[in-house]
Amino acid sequence: MRRSMSAAVAAVVLTGLITAAGPAVAADAKCTPKIQVLGSIGDESYARDVMQSQGVFDLGAGDLAVGVSGHKPVYWTGTTVHRVPLTDPNQTGQVLAVNAHGLMVGVLHVFGGTSPLFTYQAGAASITLLPGSDGSYPEADINDAGFVVSRADGGTGAVWKDGHKVRELPVPADAGPETRITMVTGINNQGDILGMATQDHEVPETGQHLEGTHPVLWPGDGTAARLLAPVGNDSYVQDIDESRRVVGYDWAGPWHEYTPVIWEPPLTGPVTSPGGLSSHPYATFEAISAHTNLTVGTAKFHPEQLTLPDQALVRSGSGPVKALPRLAAGGASMADAVSDTDRVGGAAVNAKGKLKPVIWTCATKQAYNPGS
Repeated sequence: MRRSMSAAVAAVVLTGLITAAGPAVAADAKCTPKIQVLGSIGDESYARDVMQSQGVFDLGAGDLAVGVSGHKPVYWTGTTVHRVPLTDPNQTGQVLAVNAHGLMVGVLHVFGGTSPLFTYQAGAASITLLPGSDGSYPEADINDAGFVVSRADGGTGAVWKDGHKVRELPVPADAGPETRITMVTGINNQGDILGMATQDHEVPETGQHLEGTHPVLWPGDGTAARLLAPVGNDSYVQDIDESRRVVGYDWAGPWHEYTPVIWEPPLTGPVTSPGGLSSHPYATFEAISAHTNLTVGTAKFHPEQLTLPDQALVRSGSGPVKALPRLAAGGASMADAVSDTDRVGGAAVNAKGKLKPVIWTCATKQAYNPGS
């Protein structure tokens, strides 16, 4: 059931006047480029195309990072891993995002039922479950004002604040019939919200079957939700920065035929793809820094043509896509988080075949062209 909200929260949500973040933070010029291996617990197995056992999914202020370890929701301070306190110690889940104040959003995995989302403040004694949330698709985000966005029950999107659902996200008026919101993936500090709408509709008069997944923007200025230009028939938006630049990928299918894509502000024109790594035919963009235009993702092969393992990648500004070093020769890696301070979070397989949560520090200084 939808809960009531204070007048102050309602005014902020409905007008989109969400406090902007402070100035960008530059990387430390004296930092040492390295792969920082974080502490881990439990299962460290790696297999393609299954839920990750280990990994960094977002980076907070200072040395705070969040993600998953041993299939449990965790966070790190430096390299030290901390479990998110759960009533059931056997419960699995992930922390998906964290804001500048250490407030996290995550998901508890419930197989065969609705997986609820939760918020958690670093150091607190317990989590707060978000009513009406549906983390079956593990995508959610939180901004510095504490607004959480994700999928809600019933195939819609929603916004939560202080443990209360405060807004539902409508299907854009320019979407076709039988369209539903399938994912909500990002929010910036201006209140711009990002997600995907999926259409699956049979036209009785013609027998035509309309289907596809298309990107959606719910603008923070309160104007109407709208579809963004798709690349193909299945375009996935993953993250949005403070300038309204959007990153994601298009999926041509089957398997890993991904094209990395950038939607440039003001998001009214055609989209572009800078391509991926020269060593891999496919790639995704998974995250973008708030102010410094650093984009990260993962380069891939089709599983039946697996010449090289997956590899984490980074792109700085308008430059080329570059590879990030592997933790071990021949070991897969993936990047899912990036900060204004040139830190990239993800996971990588070590020489023993174990998947480890990692952070590439001074990432652009150690990025390289695999063809050089």
